[in-house]
Amino acid sequence: MGKRKVVTYGILLGSICLMGVGIYRNEVNTVLKKAVNICLECIGIG
Repeated sequence: MGKRKVVTYGILLGSICLMGVGIYRNEVNTVLKKAVNICLECIGIG
């Protein structure tokens, strides 16, 4: 396996692990609320 593939799969694995930690810590709701607020402000409704 080439060096580039090892780095690519390492970054992919790290990303998946960090997403799992965020889900475990229930940060999904916080991110969703912030995203909704930003979208509503850009549209001009909020």
